[in-house]
Amino acid sequence: MDRLTEVFEAAHAALFERGALPVLYHLGLMRLAEDAHVATWWVLLGLVQTAVLWLVLRPLEAWRPVERWADRRAVRVDVLYTLLDRLGLIALLFFVALRPAVDGLEGALRLAGYIPLQLEDVAPPLREQPLAAFLAYLVALDLLEYWRHRLQHRFAWWWALHGVHHSQRQLSFWADDRNHVLDSLLADLWRALAALLIGVPGGQFALIVLVTRGVESLSHANVRLAFGRAGERLVVSPRFHRLHHAIGAGHEGPAGGSNFAALLPVWDVLFGTADFRRHALPTGIRDQLDGADYGAGFWAQQGQALRRLVAALAPAGRSSGPAPGREPAR
Repeated sequence: MDRLTEVFEAAHAALFERGALPVLYHLGLMRLAEDAHVATWWVLLGLVQTAVLWLVLRPLEAWRPVERWADRRAVRVDVLYTLLDRLGLIALLFFVALRPAVDGLEGALRLAGYIPLQLEDVAPPLREQPLAAFLAYLVALDLLEYWRHRLQHRFAWWWALHGVHHSQRQLSFWADDRNHVLDSLLADLWRALAALLIGVPGGQFALIVLVTRGVESLSHANVRLAFGRAGERLVVSPRFHRLHHAIGAGHEGPAGGSNFAALLPVWDVLFGTADFRRHALPTGIRDQLDGADYGAGFWAQQGQALRRLVAALAPAGRSSGPAPGREPAR
């Protein structure tokens, strides 16, 4: 592990000194050197993550696929989404566009006398148990992620964006990062505010995001894999999450769908949205069966989602009932 850390740090130093610094100097932006140092760390980590995902999950999909596709062209755009997200380009957009707002909110809260209360303050023994503190923060943030996901399906305007994620008919591990840019920004803002309000330390927050996204990539994989009757209720599996993407199951019905959890299925069990059926169903959105077009390429998908968003925000769209592409609740 020490050797791997040394290799990673050496690669990071080379990327920063030979890649980022000359560009910043040429553009007269050396004041951003510190931010660029952090950014290149995330870019390199994203490259490592993407390589590990491909080396581990692609063979699993080839070994025991839920579906076999003669043509994988529809998956290619998801590779682009993954690179944009994992290399930190979406996060960079978030940093530029929304970080000042987050910093301003944090400053206003502190001026008002609010200091985020950490779990170690509520339960001092956790200060001597960093693993237990990490797990407590992980559970708390996963609960908040569950409710963010439900809201994405509840509001027509948010579903207009989130539909980009669900419109993939060929679900694979690459589809985890298939999101509209605005949807990604909202998700990043949600996570940042949640971490700020409950006082998650920065290092633990980064590790929580890393762990959660690793499980989410696995849960989207096109692989026949379940964790057993008990395991399915402990950690989200590919079979459990595939039902969330299934036509007729994942985003329809009284609750607006099922299996919303990112990491822990217990939230779906507690709030009545769990579906543990064992058979696979076709994935996608219902109106795609009637010819609805969500776009084949990145720009088409982004543009059509914006048009759906405008329609959902119009007076007629706000009073139209269920979100587009879903059945009315029964």
